[in-house]
Amino acid sequence: MKVLLADDELRLRKVVVLHLKKAGFDVIEANNGKQAIDLAKTHNPEIIVLDVMMPEVDGITACKELRKLPEFTKTPIIMLTAKATSDDIEVGKNAGANEYLTKPFSPKELIEKIQEQMRNG
Repeated sequence: MKVLLADDELRLRKVVVLHLKKAGFDVIEANNGKQAIDLAKTHNPEIIVLDVMMPEVDGITACKELRKLPEFTKTPIIMLTAKATSDDIEVGKNAGANEYLTKPFSPKELIEKIQEQMRNG
């Protein structure tokens, strides 16, 4: 299964990629929202994980843009962020996110959310 992970924090991204690969996922990495949109169009991932606060295009905008594309209307999107207020979560859900996971998080928790989304999809 192909996962697109977009996060501008390189260290965090590397740790998450390591855990995702260990769990058997193919991972495509992006370091900002614009790159995430471009890579999604090219690689057609089965699930997308977006950090909210990224340069160029933030995760909320990237989520909205991806949802406008017919091939991503049903693709599970998980927002991954330090923004944890109920208003932040509502903004993420309204943008089209299926899940909202707040930092700090454990890679195991993210893998469980991915697996849950794939079962429900």
